[in-house]
Amino acid sequence: MQVVETAGTPEPDWVSTMADEVVERAGPGQKIVCASGLSPSGPIHLGNLREVMTPHLVADEIRRRGYDCEHLVSWDDYDRYRRVPAGIDPAWEEHIGKPLSEVPAPLGSPFANWAEHFKAPMIAALTDLGVPWRGISQTAMYTSGAYRDQVLLAMRERARIDGILGRFRTKKKDVPEDDEDVVTSAEYFPFKPYCGACGRDDTTITAYDDDTTEMTYTCACGFSETVLLREFTRGKLVWKVDWPMRWAYEGVHFEPSGVDHSSPGSSYQVGGLIVDEVFGGEAPIGPMYAFVGITGQAKMSSSRGSVPTPGDALEILEVPVLRWQFARRRPNQAIKVAFDQEIHRLYDEWDALERKVAAGTAGGIETTGHVRAVTTAERELPRTPEPVAYRTLASVVDVTAGDPAQLERILAGLGATPEGARPRLDRAIRWVENYMPDEAHTRLRDEPDTALLASLDDQDREAVAMLRDHLTDDWSLDGLTTLVYGVPKKQAGLPLDVKPTDELKAAQRRFFVVVYQLLVGADTGPRLPTLLLAAGPDRVRTLLGG
Repeated sequence: MQVVETAGTPEPDWVSTMADEVVERAGPGQKIVCASGLSPSGPIHLGNLREVMTPHLVADEIRRRGYDCEHLVSWDDYDRYRRVPAGIDPAWEEHIGKPLSEVPAPLGSPFANWAEHFKAPMIAALTDLGVPWRGISQTAMYTSGAYRDQVLLAMRERARIDGILGRFRTKKKDVPEDDEDVVTSAEYFPFKPYCGACGRDDTTITAYDDDTTEMTYTCACGFSETVLLREFTRGKLVWKVDWPMRWAYEGVHFEPSGVDHSSPGSSYQVGGLIVDEVFGGEAPIGPMYAFVGITGQAKMSSSRGSVPTPGDALEILEVPVLRWQFARRRPNQAIKVAFDQEIHRLYDEWDALERKVAAGTAGGIETTGHVRAVTTAERELPRTPEPVAYRTLASVVDVTAGDPAQLERILAGLGATPEGARPRLDRAIRWVENYMPDEAHTRLRDEPDTALLASLDDQDREAVAMLRDHLTDDWSLDGLTTLVYGVPKKQAGLPLDVKPTDELKAAQRRFFVVVYQLLVGADTGPRLPTLLLAAGPDRVRTLLGG
């Protein structure tokens, strides 16, 4: 395997520390297995990406060291369909209780079923993010009989499992909807059949014989049948038994879980006992990870609908920038991905890091995070060769309404080309189109505001004339920045390199308001040098009364 190296001196970070623990747990000569689990019950939201990125980063570090390491992504597509997400035809309620893989895809979908429809965008996002993985369909595993021995073992050991669950089981009135650990019949069974008539899991096992594996169940629809469990594959283990069974079956060494699976009596804690006492395995190293949100929004839940997905984030963020969000924060630290104007600050931080890395002045941990963002063990990831500040691109795209000719002209003034500014340019275009707040959009005046120009006092008229007359002395972002900040200095008889006083800052603010009013009819707008560059010298002169 070719390991990609990047300049700098990386230092151990949280990924390195966890990789150390996983390698030690696996022992010499073993294939190391990291795992994630995803439910395609609806849109797989951005918060679920941490379920994949945490083990990906650890597995990637292990592979960088030359070890054989596999990252499994288990698709929980044999789980029951629990509710109809927002935006889906209410008629889909008739499928509640069926396996996700047997529910029809939403109307208009090209996919065979509900599960495949919601897997597809996540698969595309993981490909873009450079995440190598092996997918496991739980539908395929259960219906093929791959877990037959494990299911029969769990049924034989049902009393032991019931005892383990009983240490944590709460009273029924305190249990939330869909909790599987409420005793609903005289005897506990860890297996849930899907009905042979209606296809739902509204079933109750009424009899089971360990010797013959003969099982009788009834369904709420009125259907009842007796089958041999050793031949029956239409059903699955309940979640708190299913998860530890998979740990043992796959030999998982590392699998993180969200805070909802990590509290006392949770799936992870109970699973650790079941995998040891029933399946003869060992619980993986399982750090708790905090949830991912977006700026101004609390924890996301795909059952609510209309939540951002990894694909949504990748429409406005370059791959290295999104990877960096996960690499630089420990799993137990919250992440907020910016979909609003905070995205500019995020990109400013990223660009500052890129400059430090290029100059060799980045710290060791900073360099490590950068390496994980821009490369994997196998390859380098796409980057923008001629990066322009994201906020500048957004302003230019907004003011020019994305006109290609205008963009090319302005980018040339910034020392870039449209192709060289991609993929960042495309991300900024989509952000302006889909996420830029309405009040933040800037529209240049069509004609000069003659009334405003006539009302200017001598000081403001002189300042506007100075800007207009020297506009093209240095038609670049740096040149225009020097000009707009320098006009009030020249008016005050001060050198251009003088440090600003409170009085000078007030004069600059007054001047900027006048120019904004003449150009866009508002007191504020994009950074003035960027606005001038985007508008072009001819139009600026016209609007300034030239």
